[in-house]
Amino acid sequence: MKLFINDMLYAFSFALDCVEGELLGVRARHSERVAYMCIKTAQKLGIAGCELSSLAAGAVLHDNALTEYISSERQRDVDGSAFGDPAKRTAALKQNFIRHCELGEKNVEIMPFYQQIKGAVLCHHENANGSGPLKRKSAETPVFAQLIHIADTIDNIFSLDVLDEGKYEKISAYINKNSDVLFSREVAGAFRDAFPASSMTVLQGEGIRGKLIALLPHQSVAYSNEDIQALATMFAKITDYKSHFTCSHSLGIAQKSRKMGEYYGCGDEECTKLYLAGALHDIGKLAISNTILEKPGKLTSKEFEVMKGHALYTWKILNEIDGLGEIVEWASFHHEKLNGRGYPFGKKSSELNRNERLLCCIDIYQALTEARPYKPGRSHTDTMTVMREMAAKGEIDAGITEDINKCYEQTRFA
Repeated sequence: MKLFINDMLYAFSFALDCVEGELLGVRARHSERVAYMCIKTAQKLGIAGCELSSLAAGAVLHDNALTEYISSERQRDVDGSAFGDPAKRTAALKQNFIRHCELGEKNVEIMPFYQQIKGAVLCHHENANGSGPLKRKSAETPVFAQLIHIADTIDNIFSLDVLDEGKYEKISAYINKNSDVLFSREVAGAFRDAFPASSMTVLQGEGIRGKLIALLPHQSVAYSNEDIQALATMFAKITDYKSHFTCSHSLGIAQKSRKMGEYYGCGDEECTKLYLAGALHDIGKLAISNTILEKPGKLTSKEFEVMKGHALYTWKILNEIDGLGEIVEWASFHHEKLNGRGYPFGKKSSELNRNERLLCCIDIYQALTEARPYKPGRSHTDTMTVMREMAAKGEIDAGITEDINKCYEQTRFA
């Protein structure tokens, strides 16, 4: 399957920024600004070619494990004293911040170009003088990690999406003060060379992704089905960790989608596409507040309208990825109903193909069989009863419902 993998990562970075914005106050397009600054600074260090594409990928993924880290810290906070208050939550997270670096590095190990970015995520909070969480000095820290560190730090402190008068002088003074302290002299110098005052304005606004893409060759690469499935698994895990209520939802749907593809006799590539669609179907939930995702009781009508927005976010995010094609619809239409009463677009039966109907049915099956804090998971038999009732009302595909019954009765999913 051919993909421009960085397109996928840039689109995913928007969703990750939504998480950072909710939890730590990070502004939108943070990951893309970090990637842009990394590339421009790297060029001043003589780094070129495919290494720049790998650096950009590592930069947009530098905080890929934030949802996983938040989930693990939330589980430790048994009485809710830290996570119930925003200030205490931020303090609690920063206390053990190295965990998100370790988890993030583990996640990117499956990337096809991992050897080029090895250590970049793990070490992106290391300081030149050895005062970082792993106590590594600049000579012991991969240069990609150093580049991410300076770009991440500057954007976090100075919010480069808006440049007011005097901000450049403050940035310059900060870098000079922290040369050989937070940042190596070489990397600090390269950053200053890459971003004189006149060049900083490029970082403002929503157009940063286009500028980032323009810096690199835009060429699709053929990846093996194994590589695509590994990448999809990473996306599914990151999405699922957003809420401990649905800690394996996307991964379960990815696995069941592939199993149904095999049941229908689809080729390996289509089965891989189904797995990818299942893994990505709820990526839009990263843009939804946890106060809604983790509400233990029934949502109000207003809250439910907000929740429904996740499907539209999924569609918007996936549409920005070159090469996904039909996978966008398979993933985004998982709440559409045959009678036209679904969302986000109110599609009718004549507008929904088999795989779009299939993802809808699998999503329902998975949601019903999953245990949640406010409900036990249903048995396969009970779930099929509910789905047959929905099919009888013209909401979901009756034939696919029966195929799911046959397929899942034969597997350990049930």
